[in-house]
Amino acid sequence: MATKKLRVLVLVCSTRPNALGPGIGQWLTDALAPTAEQLGVDLVSQTIGDLDLPFLDEEEHPSTGVHHHEHTRRWSRIVDGADGFVIVTPEYNYGMPATLKNALDYLGPEWAWKPVGFVSYGHTSAGTRAVQHAKQVVTTLRLVPLGSTVALRIADAVHGDRVDPGTRHAETAEGLLAELVRVARALAPMREREDTAAVAGPLPGSYARQLGPDDAAEVTVLQRCCWMEEALANGTLDIPALHESPDDVGAWLAEWDATGLWLDGRLLGMVRTRRDGTDLHVGRLAVAPDLQGLGVGRWLLGRAEAAGAGCARVVLSTGAASHRNIALYQRQGYASLPDGQDDGVVSLAKPLAA
Repeated sequence: MATKKLRVLVLVCSTRPNALGPGIGQWLTDALAPTAEQLGVDLVSQTIGDLDLPFLDEEEHPSTGVHHHEHTRRWSRIVDGADGFVIVTPEYNYGMPATLKNALDYLGPEWAWKPVGFVSYGHTSAGTRAVQHAKQVVTTLRLVPLGSTVALRIADAVHGDRVDPGTRHAETAEGLLAELVRVARALAPMREREDTAAVAGPLPGSYARQLGPDDAAEVTVLQRCCWMEEALANGTLDIPALHESPDDVGAWLAEWDATGLWLDGRLLGMVRTRRDGTDLHVGRLAVAPDLQGLGVGRWLLGRAEAAGAGCARVVLSTGAASHRNIALYQRQGYASLPDGQDDGVVSLAKPLAA
């Protein structure tokens, strides 16, 4: 999957005046800062009390994702933008605070397929019963609770007005974050597949989405796999796709409209398009070598052509000796341009219906 930085929300639940929650949340983010940097994580702290959420007041069921109130829409944006959560919670009467239950109940799809870890605090039980209570709820929302937890006894963690649980608990918190990162990356295909912008692909379980600079590493690998065949067929290694670094790939991903086909975190194929006047230029059509002949290339080409509304024709090119590619394009209605062969590259075009 993409190697972009993960965004982890540290959610502080207690809303009582002078509560310990904010202090514990601050200790946690400070203790985890070096580990977060190493793991490529942005830690974002959020106190439930700052959200101004009344008891659930939306008319539509949370599972619909339809939110009428601005406080709900703001909360939805915060949760939707997170890749995982660390919940800092006290224990009230053997359970989690009503504020946490209410915040969870407000939303539905925004929570799905994201990991959640818990940092609890209390007296005898160190808040562990609140965590067990919360886990029953979060699994219903398709959140994935971690096995690692941090449980703080107030007598051990608070010294006067200073929150300092000590090295042992800081190390446990580091382990929790490391586990959360692994699970968040493993669950990423589940989240992407259910995203409203994802499109079902031609292979069972596959989906397509727009590619961006964060996908440069995966695109670089796919290019080098696919264009080695081009190099062998055309007897030359002088092919740009074989020599581009991830930074080079990230640069053109920021400029072209690129689509990638994914399955279980693997980039199966891709194509890119760009308009130039009345022409739609199509390039970098690539399919993993072990999946060629299954219609993936035709499907990606069709997706690319669909972006050509208002254009007069589609233009693309391939190696002059890449006979399999040329045959594919000809079957899809492309013809060689009269002056379209230069330095071992042939250009083809296909008119688009007005």
